[in-house]
Amino acid sequence: MHLRIISSGLAALLAFAAGPALAQGDLTGVWSNASLTQLTRPPGAPLVVSEADAAARAARTAAALAADAKPTDPGKGALGEIAAIGQGFNSFWADAGDSYARVKGQFRSSWLVAPADGQLPLTEAGRALARAAAITRNRQNPDGPEQLAPNDRCIIGSRGSGGPGMLNNLYNSNYQIVQTRDAVVIVVEMAHDARTIPVFPTRAAAQAGHGPAVLRRWLGDSTAWWEGSTLVIETVNVNPAQGEFGPIHLSPSGRVTERLTRASAKQILYEFQVEDPVYYTETWRAEMSLNAIPGPVYEYACHEGNYAMRGILGATRPEPLTPPTRY
Repeated sequence: MHLRIISSGLAALLAFAAGPALAQGDLTGVWSNASLTQLTRPPGAPLVVSEADAAARAARTAAALAADAKPTDPGKGALGEIAAIGQGFNSFWADAGDSYARVKGQFRSSWLVAPADGQLPLTEAGRALARAAAITRNRQNPDGPEQLAPNDRCIIGSRGSGGPGMLNNLYNSNYQIVQTRDAVVIVVEMAHDARTIPVFPTRAAAQAGHGPAVLRRWLGDSTAWWEGSTLVIETVNVNPAQGEFGPIHLSPSGRVTERLTRASAKQILYEFQVEDPVYYTETWRAEMSLNAIPGPVYEYACHEGNYAMRGILGATRPEPLTPPTRY
């Protein structure tokens, strides 16, 4: 199975270099889902907002970022300076987008379209898992790397960038898609992920093409098929650590179905639904636009065991750590 996936990925890259992508549902290109729109909706907000409302919301966000990044007040002293420097640094590097997303010609206040209230329909187990994930995300004194979030360990990207489904981030919300008849490769800028997805002739063949359930991969076990001009991707068997951390929580029985349809020369309609009775009271669904950008996607090169990990752990340990091995 691993050989099939590797060979499919190489075939996709060679085909991309050799010439144009296939006519059927051409998804090849560099795309971005950078936006102020998020997965869930502010309580009470409508799904569809007017252009004026979307602009006003974006202006308020821009003002808040500008205030966060304002120059340090030298009169506040060292502690104040450190706090301000940290805030300004974060604001400076943020590149989440400057407008709310337009999906199907409408400005949207959330990606989530069902349930109608724009909130994740969490079970009690789902709510408990979300609380536990928040503790992991904000942990200040880990005993070891296993207590840190997968993205802090540079195993997968943060905030669900890699999917399934693929969510926008504070920056690096970019994707390169390469396709052939037999495979689709989605390169995720945050943090280094590449989804190599074999494409089968039918839904039944794709579902039969999943690997054994004992193999629970980061970003899951994905297979795909075409329904007309729409590429349908089904993902099962997501790694438990990823499923527990979220932001899309998935149990061993969870299933995510993604649909990518070329809407225009500059946009892909990206839809996904999540089925998991362990963490959700019902199947929920989201819609998003992937917008064409010039590219290319540059290597982020976040890797497990980097110097940041040594610094995080060293801050809580009295003994100095052995310097990392140089390769």
